[in-house]
Amino acid sequence: MTNYTHWFIRARLKTRQLLLIVALAEEGNIHRAAQVLNMTQPAASKLLKDLEDVLEVSLFERLPRGMRPTWYGETMIRHARVALASLNQAHEELTALKAGRFGQVGIGAITSPGLTLLPTAVAMVKQEQPTLRIALEIETSPVLIERLQQGKLDILVARLFAEHDKTNLRYEPLTEEPVCAIARPGHPLLGMTGLTLRDAVGAGWIVPPAGSVLRHRFELMFQEEGLAPPINVIESAALLFITRMLQQSDMLAVIAVDVAHYYAAHGIVAIVPLEIPCHMDAFGLITRTDRLPSPAAKVMMKALRAASLPLYGRKLEAE
Repeated sequence: MTNYTHWFIRARLKTRQLLLIVALAEEGNIHRAAQVLNMTQPAASKLLKDLEDVLEVSLFERLPRGMRPTWYGETMIRHARVALASLNQAHEELTALKAGRFGQVGIGAITSPGLTLLPTAVAMVKQEQPTLRIALEIETSPVLIERLQQGKLDILVARLFAEHDKTNLRYEPLTEEPVCAIARPGHPLLGMTGLTLRDAVGAGWIVPPAGSVLRHRFELMFQEEGLAPPINVIESAALLFITRMLQQSDMLAVIAVDVAHYYAAHGIVAIVPLEIPCHMDAFGLITRTDRLPSPAAKVMMKALRAASLPLYGRKLEAE
């Protein structure tokens, strides 16, 4: 027989206490947090004190103009968000099942696999389970990993960097991401033969933001050829802006090859025949090891495994 002696049962932990510490983290003020939760300030103060008494630590530092989480508070806030997100997900899955739907899955991807892998995998899932609800986000890896850790997403196709907390994360590499230069159709450089970096160093470039891995490698690429990096630059990773800016100027941009092929196939840009020896870091499938995947997430994972083989020449590990 299972022994249900978890600390939160002994402490009679209330869901409203979890809601309160998350609201306090977001509002920074107990009066506003109480308003958000539709309770009085004294009631909110008592809920917080009861929780701190049970845990025998201070979760928030009381300041003249508000409240700030302590290290203990930061820990509880993080886990409270995960617990509340999981409860929300449970309710949504139950609601979906009662309505005859299969459930839902949240998936996040960076741009390149968002254009190549995800449409194929999602189409496969929808063919098998038309009523399965799929929520898809295209974002940067740090944003996606934060949402995965908060329980807002189930599966990522993204990068995992050294600075990311890898506790409770599983990473399965898929492929490295080569990059290329793009320009507007009819750009003067497109007609040149034997194009080299020296021919392009004086051009205007749209480049990744300063501090990014690709920006560092882009500048290093010119330096290794004995050239100063381009100085006429615009820093942006926004593809809508990049493609529009290229169409009305003679600037060049450096983006992932898969993304470039997508826009080139639609006649929006042209790929410049210039060797770009730098590349983005590898991306892969990222999931959490401390949560069991929902039935919908398992179906999505199966589709990702099947769709990855023809694209990247490897099949993701089966669970």
